[in-house]
Amino acid sequence: MQPAQFVQKKTPTLALTKYLLAGIALLFSFGFQSYAQISGLVLDKTSRQPVPFVSVALYTATDSVALSGAITDTTGRYLIQNPRSGRYTIRTFYAGYQSTTTELIVQGGRTTEVGTLLIEVESKLLDEVRVTGQRAEVLMKADRQTYRAAQFQGAAGGTATDVLRNLPGLTLNAEGDVSLRGANGFLVLLNGKPVQANLGTLLNQLPANSIESIEVITTPNARYDPDGKAGIIAIITRTGADTGWSAQLNGLVGLPSVSDFGNAKKPQRHALDGTLNYRSKVWDFTLSSAYLRNDIAGRRVGDVSTVIGNRHTHFPSAGERSFDRYTYTNRLAVAFVPNAFNTWNLGLFQSQRTEDRLADIFYDNTTTNVRTGQVTGRTSYFNSNLVRKKGQFYTANLDYTHTYRNKGTLSAGVLYEYDQISGFTKNRNLNRSDYRDTLQYTLTTTDRPIQNFRANVDGSLPLWGGKLEAGYQYRTQEDRGDYRYREQYGNRMPLVPIPEFSGLIVITNRIHSFYTQFAATKSTVEYTLGLRYEHAVRDLVNNASNQTYALTLNNLFPSFNVLYKSQEGLSWRAGFSRRVQRNNNFALNPLPEREHSETLEQGDPTLRPEFVNLAETGVSKMVGNSTVLVTAYYQSIQHVINRVNKVYADTILNRIFTNAGLAQRVGLELAADLKLTKAWKFYLGGTVYRYSQEGQLFEGVVAFDRAAWVYSINANTTLQIAPSLSLQATVNYLSQRITAQGEDSRFLTPNLSLKKTLLNNRLTVLAQWQNIGLGFLPTNEQRITTRGRDFFTTTNYIQEKDIFLINLSYTFRQLSKRAKLPGNEFGDKEF
Repeated sequence: MQPAQFVQKKTPTLALTKYLLAGIALLFSFGFQSYAQISGLVLDKTSRQPVPFVSVALYTATDSVALSGAITDTTGRYLIQNPRSGRYTIRTFYAGYQSTTTELIVQGGRTTEVGTLLIEVESKLLDEVRVTGQRAEVLMKADRQTYRAAQFQGAAGGTATDVLRNLPGLTLNAEGDVSLRGANGFLVLLNGKPVQANLGTLLNQLPANSIESIEVITTPNARYDPDGKAGIIAIITRTGADTGWSAQLNGLVGLPSVSDFGNAKKPQRHALDGTLNYRSKVWDFTLSSAYLRNDIAGRRVGDVSTVIGNRHTHFPSAGERSFDRYTYTNRLAVAFVPNAFNTWNLGLFQSQRTEDRLADIFYDNTTTNVRTGQVTGRTSYFNSNLVRKKGQFYTANLDYTHTYRNKGTLSAGVLYEYDQISGFTKNRNLNRSDYRDTLQYTLTTTDRPIQNFRANVDGSLPLWGGKLEAGYQYRTQEDRGDYRYREQYGNRMPLVPIPEFSGLIVITNRIHSFYTQFAATKSTVEYTLGLRYEHAVRDLVNNASNQTYALTLNNLFPSFNVLYKSQEGLSWRAGFSRRVQRNNNFALNPLPEREHSETLEQGDPTLRPEFVNLAETGVSKMVGNSTVLVTAYYQSIQHVINRVNKVYADTILNRIFTNAGLAQRVGLELAADLKLTKAWKFYLGGTVYRYSQEGQLFEGVVAFDRAAWVYSINANTTLQIAPSLSLQATVNYLSQRITAQGEDSRFLTPNLSLKKTLLNNRLTVLAQWQNIGLGFLPTNEQRITTRGRDFFTTTNYIQEKDIFLINLSYTFRQLSKRAKLPGNEFGDKEF
C-alpha cells in the first residue's frame, strides 16, 4: 500500500514571515510621532483590574462643553487625540459603574498623562443585603457574555467544570464532555492566555474556588487563535488585595456513598487547594497548589447484536463501570510591572493526573442461524477491563508587553512544554464460573512524550480614531507515541506481540499565522473587523508500516463584531467568525486498541480538521436589577468528525474516527438573571436549536441525512435565608441528540447546596447534595445507541446518584490576580 498524500500547494512561509515582521516594525515606527494627546488608565476600584470599553469624555472646565472622547481598550487604556491647550475635565461613562471625573491642563504639542482613574460598581447592581456583596451576574460586552462564578455556589469545592455546566448553551454529558450549543471544541483562555487543551480534562485541574468569572466568546476576533469550532471559553481568576500578602485555603470531604452499585472499591472524594500571593507596587508573586481525589461509582448495561453472513450474534451485558481519579497541580506566576509602560510575566506549571476506568462486565452470547432460526452456540463469560491513563505535564512561559505614550503596544511571548503521557488497557475475558480460567487476554501499552513550542509578537497602534492591531505566531508540536499490542490465549500462555497493531507513530504539527484587525467606537456603536491567515503542516509517520501521511493547509479566518448600546439599558450585538477544530493525535492514530471486550478502537491518519462558520445576533436588556439576554445563532460545519461503528467480528465492533459530511445548527439562546425580591433571585439559561447532518460513511457505502431539534436548560434559584445563610437549587437538563448512526439520550443532573459564612465572612461552610435521585429520578445516566445494516448497539451508562459533600473555605486575605497563573498548553488535549 502506497503512502497516502494529502498535500496542497505550499507557500514560502519563511519569506512571508520576514515581510510580516517588517510590516509590524513599520506599523510601530509611526507610533513615535509627536503630537498633543491625552492618555490614561481606567481600573475597577475594587479589583484594580483594567476595565475595557469605558467611554472617556473630554469637557471644557469653564462651561462643561463636550469636545472629544475615546474608549478604553482591553488593557483599560485610552487616548484622546489632538486636544488644544487649556483646562479640561475628564469624565468616565460605563453601564454598571459610577462616573468619575478629574481635572487636567493640556499644553500644546505635549502628551498629558492623566494617570489612573478608579471606577466603582453602581450601588443598584448590589443586592439590598449588602453584606453579600453580589454584583450583576450576567453582562454583555462587545465580543462576549460574562458570567460571575459566585452565583453558582453549588460548584464550590469542585472544579471549573462544575461552574461551566450552569452557563446557557453549555452542557455536559455522562462522559464529562463539554459542549456549547451542541459543539464540543473550544479554545480556552486562562487570564487571557491561550491554553490549547481538551476543555473537560483541563478544567478538571482548575479549582472552582479560584474562579472569578467566565466569559463565553462565540464569535472571536482575529487576534485569537482560530482553534475551537464552538468559540472561546475565557476564565478569569479571583481578584482582591491591593498590596501585601493574601491567601486562601479550601478543603472538601465527601460523605460515604449512598448508591455505589456494589462496586469493587468504595469511591473516595476529597480535595485540598490553596493560593498564596504577595503583591507590592511592582511585583506580584502567586503560588497555587491543588490536590483532588474525585472517584465515582457506576454501572453499565448494554445490548449488542451483529450479522455476518448467516450468523446473528446477540450479546447483552451488564456490570460495573467506575472511575478513580487523582490530580496534583502546582502553579507559580511572577509579574513585574516597573512602571505603567512595561509588564513582564513568568509562569511555571506542573501537573500530574491519573485516571483508572474499571469495567467489570458479564456477557451472555447467543449465536443463531439467520435462515433457520436455530441456535448454534451459547457462551457466558466475565470481562474485566481496566484502562489506566497517567500524565505528567510541565510548562514554562515568559511574556513581555510595552505600552507607548501614544497608547500603542508591543508584546512578545514564548512558551515551552514537555508532557509524558502513558498508560495501558488490560482486557481479560474469563470463565464465568472460574475466574482463574483465562479465555482471552489483550494488553495495550502507551508511551507518549510530547514537546511543544509557541512564540508570538503582537502590537497595536491608535489610528483613524480607533486601534489597528497586527501580530505573528509560530507553533510546533511533536508527539512520539510508542504503542504495543499483545494477546494471550488460554491459561499460562505467553503474551504474543501483534505487529499489525503495534509500532511507533510520530506526529508533527507546524503552524505559522498572521493577523490584523481594526477596532473603533463611534458614539454608541463599537465594532471590530479582522482577518487571520494560517499556514499549517501536519505529518504523521507510521514507522511500523513505513507510511507517511501529510496534510498542508492555507486558510483565511475573517471575523466581525459590532455592539450598539442605547441609553435605556438596551444593547444589541452581531458577529461572525470562521473557526477550525484540529484533530487530536488520538483520533489520528491508525493502530487499533482493544478498548472493551466488544470494541476495537482506532483513528484515521487522513482525517481533515473541521471548519466552521459562526454567526449570531443578540440583545441584552436591563430591567431594574435584572438582566435578560437573547441570542440567535447559526453554525455551519465542514468535515464533521464522528466516531462510527462497523462490524469487525461476531462479538467485536470496530469504532473509528471519520469525516462525516456537513452539519448545521440554527438556534436561539436565553440567559435571564432575575432579582425577584430582596432575598430571592432566579437564573435561567438555555438553548434550543435545529441540528442537521448529511454525508457518507465508509467511502460512500453508507449515506445518511438526519435532522432533529435539541434543547438544554440550566437553571438555579437562590434564597438568602439570612445575611450569612443561603440556599441554592440547580438543575441541568440536556435533551436527546442525534448522531451520524444513532442518538444519545437525555441527561439530567439536579443539585442542592446550603452555604453558611462565619468569622466575618472569612470562613465559608458549604453542604452539597449532588445528582439528586430520590430513588426514582433518571439522574446522571445516559443511553448511547448506534445502528447499521449489520449491527445494533445500545448502552446505558448509569453513574452515581445522591452524592453528599462538605466544603470548607478560609480566606486570610482576598486574592490578587495581576499574576497570570499558567496552564498546560497541549498535553491535556491528548490525555
